[in-house]
This record gives sequence, C-alpha cells and structure tokens, in this order.
Amino acid sequence: MNRRLFLNQGTRVALTAALLPTVACQTTTDKPAADVPAGTPAAGATTETGTADSFELHEATVADLQDRMAKGTDTARSLSEKYLARIKGLNEAGPMLRAVIETNPDALTIADELDKERKAGKVRGPLHGIPVLIKDNIDSGDQMMTTAGASALTGHKAKQDAFILKKLRAAGAVLLGKTNLSEWANFRSSHSVSGWSSRGRQSRNPYALDRSTSGSSSGSGAAVAANLCAVAIGTETDGSVVSPSAVNGLVGLKPTVGLLSRSGIIPISSTQDTAGPMARTVRDAALLLAALQGPDSADPAPLPIPANTPADYTVFLKPDALKGQRLGVEKSHLNGPPAVAALLKEAVAALKAQGATIVEIELNKLVNPLGEAEFDVLLYEFKEGVNKYLAGAGASVKNLADVIAYNKAHAAEAMPFFQQETLIRAEATDGLNNPKYKAAVKKTVAGARQAIDGLLKTNQLAAIVGVTTGPAWCIDWVNGDYSTGVDFSSPAAMAGYPHLTVPMGQVLGLPVGLSFVGPAYQEGRLLGLGFAYEQATHKRAAPKFLPTVTV
Repeated sequence: MNRRLFLNQGTRVALTAALLPTVACQTTTDKPAADVPAGTPAAGATTETGTADSFELHEATVADLQDRMAKGTDTARSLSEKYLARIKGLNEAGPMLRAVIETNPDALTIADELDKERKAGKVRGPLHGIPVLIKDNIDSGDQMMTTAGASALTGHKAKQDAFILKKLRAAGAVLLGKTNLSEWANFRSSHSVSGWSSRGRQSRNPYALDRSTSGSSSGSGAAVAANLCAVAIGTETDGSVVSPSAVNGLVGLKPTVGLLSRSGIIPISSTQDTAGPMARTVRDAALLLAALQGPDSADPAPLPIPANTPADYTVFLKPDALKGQRLGVEKSHLNGPPAVAALLKEAVAALKAQGATIVEIELNKLVNPLGEAEFDVLLYEFKEGVNKYLAGAGASVKNLADVIAYNKAHAAEAMPFFQQETLIRAEATDGLNNPKYKAAVKKTVAGARQAIDGLLKTNQLAAIVGVTTGPAWCIDWVNGDYSTGVDFSSPAAMAGYPHLTVPMGQVLGLPVGLSFVGPAYQEGRLLGLGFAYEQATHKRAAPKFLPTVTV
C-alpha cells in the first residue's frame, strides 16, 4: 500500500526540510522492550553468522547457487541450512531484523526430496533447490500460519497452497519460510508504521537499523537485502513491492494485475492486488516471475492475458536493450529533493549513454488527483475481499467486523502504536453495487490508463522512468510514516500496469530505486530496459547493518 494515500487521508505534512533524511532518527517515547534491538552491531562487527561480507552465500544469485549444486559444493539441503542459520543469527539476534516471521519446519525435508531428484538426473528448472521466502499473506497448506501479520489471525493455517505457491513448488523451489509485513498489508491506519505487525513486531532496514523497510512487503525486502534468502515474493496494491525493494536496494517487479494469480492471497483490492518477485538482480527477478505466472480459472484477470505471454523472460535481458529506445522521465522528480534528483539526473545520463533518448513528461500531475477515488476503491474492495477470504478460512475471526472487535479487545497487543480507523472505514462500506464505488473504479482505472497510454503514444515511448520513492524514513512509533519527498507507485498501481524498480544509488548510505513503467503485459520489455541499466551502472550495494545513518 502506498504511503502517499495514508498521508493524504491524515493531517501530517510531508517532510521537506532540507529535502534529505535526517542523520539520526529521534522518537519521543521509549521503545518497548519487545522492540529494542539487542546487540546491534556497528559496521564490520561480527554477528552469530559473521559480517555480511563473510557469509559464504553473500550476494549469491540463483545462477551462483545452481552452479554450487551442479559442482557438488552445495546441495539444496546445505543451502537451506546456511540460510536458516543466517536467519537465526540476524533475525531475532544481532541486528534483530525481524524480516522473517516464521521458518518452515518442512524446509529441509523438501530440500532432501529435491536433492534426490537432482541425483536421479531430474532438474526441474532454474529454481530447483533454491531457497525462497514468501510474504505472510500468501496461503501455504503446511505447518506454517498465514496471518497477514495480524495477531487476530494467529493460529490460522491455510487448507491449501495459494496458486502461485503451487507454481513455486512445482518449479522446485524450497519454501524456507514466511516474511514479516506491515499488518494487513499496511491497510489498517492512516498513522501506520511500515514494517510493523502485531505478530511479527518491527522489521528493520539492514542499511540503517533505525530506518523503515517500507510497506507492506517489508520483511521480503529486508530478507533479500540481508541475504537471508536468494529471492522472495512480495505483494502490492500500491507500492508494496516496489517501495520496499527500492529502500532495501533491490530489484522489484509489480507485474500487470492478473499475470500472477491472486487466489489464496489475503486481499486488499481485486482491482489492484498482485504478487511480485523481489531479488538482488534483474535476472533473478525474471526467473522468479516466469515460475510464478500461469492461468488460474479461480482468478479472472482484470485485463485479458495474451496468449503469447513469454515463458522465459531472460530472453529480453540484453546489455544493449536501451539502444534506440525513447523513455519519458518524470519531470517533477528532476526538480525534487536535491540529493535524490541528482541520482535521477545521473541515471538519465547513464540511460542516454546506453543509446536511449529521454523526453521529459509529467505523469504524476495527471494521476495524483485520482488518489481520493483510489482510496475509496480500496475501502470497498477490502471489506468484500477479506470477508470472502475469512468466510472460507479456518481462522477464529470470520469477517472484518470480527477483526475489528478482536483488535479492540486486545488493544495492548494489537494496537500499541496506531489504531484501526482504515479497517473501520472499510467496514462501514455497503457493497460493490454502490454507485460511489463503481464511479471510483472507473475514475481511477480509466484515468490512470489514459494518462500512461496517452504519454506513451504521444511521445512514442517504450517506458516511463522516475524515482521509485525517497530514501528510507525513520521508524517512528509516535507519528507514523512520513514522506521523504517522492513517490511513483500510484500510476502503474491504479492502471494495473507493470512497474519495475532497479537500484539507482544511495543517499547517505540509504538506497534509492529507478522505476520503469510501461503498458500492460510488457514485463519483458521493462526487464530488458532495467537489465541494460543495471549492467551499465551496477548500483546495488550490500547493507552493512549500521545502527543509524552516518556522515
């Protein structure tokens, strides 16, 4: 969920002083003992698993891991054991990232079976034996819970795998565990704290531990950035794949809505929800995307899925993919926060050096007025979707009203920092036949698509680029989230179009991402453009688990 929507619904003003993140985060309340990081290491300090640089699988790609298994250096089991040990050392000890909400007790058994297959000469594909983490709003029909981070759903175990998890298992991946998230995918309060859930507590940014991991796929972002896994799956309604990816120095892809099935995923919006890959490289994101996609009759796509959907997105990954391409750059971002604008200008220069032609455009100006209508869409669809999900689940709460009542009865546990006014507003809606809802859907979807399609056509553009979001803001349990100056998730989110973010550099050691937005089902093109930029710039830098930002 995009923080901008919450900021618009609340009364706070976006941070603009100096247009840079403050060096040290401050809060006006004592941190509760449950959330105080114990043994937080300084840069270069050792943890239970050693420094980030000393980890044996440090920054390993899917191809690197496959090479280790092919040579016999590692097995699926040994890779899983190494990642599980790292999770143990960094998740609830050391920097206490709290990126992983639960590890899979069946992980090593799964790995052993996949090792037997490899030994017998059967390798299912590029993800065979690769440890993967998934967000805790995705059903897994196993011993793990599916809770969306909410204590109200503690104990709930799904009856079967979500469709995309079935695809992931079929591809041979090892389900290592589930990641923490902003509770209810950051759709609970206008004063929410991204990365906090009543079940998983506060996830932390591995680049600076007092900075946000962003919402709502916060744990997936922190986990991949900190090398707790090779790749992970997040979900997005508006910004929740691309924003955590950007502030954690990752590649993240929000696909066209409907390309990946939403069946078995705790919903916010049938219009905008989608899962998406989060990885350290464009190639790994492309591999994960291909494994997850596939038609699901239980999830009618908002847009017709083309019959020629690529089965392999790596064919688009060419170093010269930018040559001869016309790209539109979001003009407001060129004049945004100085340090962030400087990174964008540097990125534009790199795009030009690779043969791209750059045209200045103003997409946000066209889409920003749609924000109120978008929020209405989400309120109506959240109640409808959650009620339907809970009615068929084995949870103790059976609908949204039950969730609200539970939170009230367990306020100390469920609502210690912020309330549930967004849930209450959603509960007050009266169904998808309401003319207000129908008008809001038409306004947001048609408006965003017309804005993007119009700019692409008028300027003959292959894609639109901009700053994904500003640097990570301070974790603030008193005031909640705030803006660090820029956001670019809403246009593609409202339109249901694909959005790729790739590392663009850092501001005071905090990562910032470059966005590539295009028309429906052009994931291959966007991945190609992002790959060419990635290979020309190599802006991904591993985190150092610093206690705070230093200068």
